[in-house]
Amino acid sequence: MDIGTVVGLILALIGIVGSILLGGSLTAFYDLPSVFAVGFGVVGTTLMKCSMETVKSFLKTVMKAFFFSPADPKLTIEEISKLAETARRESIFALEKVPIEDAFLKKAMTLAADNRPPDVIQSILQMEIDSMSKRHKANYDMIDGIEKDGPAMGMLGTLIGLVIMLGNLQDQAAIGPAMAVALLTTFYGSMIANLFAAPIKTKIKTRSEAEIFKMNIIIAGTLGIVAGENPRLIVEKLNSFLPPSQRTEAEKKE
Repeated sequence: MDIGTVVGLILALIGIVGSILLGGSLTAFYDLPSVFAVGFGVVGTTLMKCSMETVKSFLKTVMKAFFFSPADPKLTIEEISKLAETARRESIFALEKVPIEDAFLKKAMTLAADNRPPDVIQSILQMEIDSMSKRHKANYDMIDGIEKDGPAMGMLGTLIGLVIMLGNLQDQAAIGPAMAVALLTTFYGSMIANLFAAPIKTKIKTRSEAEIFKMNIIIAGTLGIVAGENPRLIVEKLNSFLPPSQRTEAEKKE
């Protein structure tokens, strides 16, 4: 579980709910017409813009912001170092029998054990990265659309409330509910955009970049193994992917 995401969401909710309770009541911030305008509006525009495959994976995408094991590049380098030692000590064909949990690393070692040319290995693995990036971008674009549609639907709800209010100025009792629709739809839209969509979008993008970063390390390490380079040289090359502080620590371990 990503503690930062959970704690951040809780603190944001405490700030908003606490502000409401200090100045009024929660019931004053509930309005069914506003919920209809923003909720159904955002869902409808999302369905129109995105494919059903992307929409179906929406919950899984959101959960990645809360439940996700971040890739540790240092551990990846250490594992590649052990694989390079195995290939040097036994043979590159022995890599196919080594148990590997990471699916991308497993595929890379299988290609190496199959004695594929380096350019073919790099091409196949790069296609894997590009395909994953395309899937991630579809999810990212969907969340980005929700971030934009929330305030837009809120503004439409505000216009609806103002039209209702202006059409019933002679009825003093109708002005209050109409103003509630006008203001609460903007509030709901801002909540969807700034409390949910924007943070989730940023977190998903960060996760994707970290995963691609790890995959590029694997490609570089695999090509070094295929080229028959010394495991220490491979580690030194892969350490260049890391920041100086982490790189020094990894070199000390090596």
